[in-house]
Formats: sequence, C-alpha cells, structure tokens
Amino acid sequence: MTSWGDFRRAEPAFADLSERILRRGIALVIATLRADGAPRVSGIEVVLDDAGGDTELSFGSMPGARKGSDLRRDPRFALHAAPADQSGGDLGDGDLKVSGRAVLQGPLSGPVTGDAFRVDLTEVVWTGLNDERNRLVVRWWTPGGGMQEVARE
Repeated sequence: MTSWGDFRRAEPAFADLSERILRRGIALVIATLRADGAPRVSGIEVVLDDAGGDTELSFGSMPGARKGSDLRRDPRFALHAAPADQSGGDLGDGDLKVSGRAVLQGPLSGPVTGDAFRVDLTEVVWTGLNDERNRLVVRWWTPGGGMQEVARE
C-alpha cells in the first residue's frame, strides 16, 4: 500500500507541484472500468488530507453513482488533471495523471452521503514544458521505480 504521504516523502518537490495542480480543481476526471471492461470517465473532486500524520489522497462517490460501483468491483483507476490554460497552447503548470487502486473506507462523513475511497498509489505522471518552454517534459514516479524523466522537442 503506497500512500500520497509515501510519495511526498520520496519526492517532495514533485509532490508540491502535483498537489498544486490537483488543488486548482480544474477539469479533474477519473477513469474507471465498467463491468464489461470498457472505460468510464466521470468528473470528480479530490481531497488531500494530512490528518493522522500521513498525507492521503481521497475522493468520494455519491450513492448509486456508477464510478463507485465500478471501483467496488475493480479498484483500478486513472485520474487526470488537465492543464489550467490551453488557450494559445500554454500548458501552465502542465497536466497530471495519477493511477492507483481505490480503497473503500466506508461511508462519507458529514452531511454528504456516499462512499469514501483513499488512494493506493501506483504512479504519478506530470507532462509540461521545460523552463525555456521549448521542450515537452514528462516526469513520472512509481513506488518501485522512483522518479524518471524524458524531454522531447
């Protein structure tokens, strides 16, 4: 089980960038797998919670929502945070993809009902431009492989 906190301890600067992108809350989309194996995409909000001393990435699913049903059956997911500003080709902070397994935590707490999930992290991928803004850069981190990067013209 790899928490967001594990990622943060391994790569604090990359985690800071990733959290900034996730917290801006623009166009977060989660992909889950339907019963027949076909992909399903849904809008979603995420929470980065530091309670308990270890940062957790979590999200919820409303009662009866198909994404919750998908995740209870097959916990694999991919989360995508699109670039903030695509007008004029500017990638801003870039985009972020997070993959993992959704671990059911039980019912959501508070006034909203539904299922609460936390993330068992398998990969974090950032795509953006280098400082000179002349190359596309892809950085990724996995629990077993650590941090890697490629740059393309």
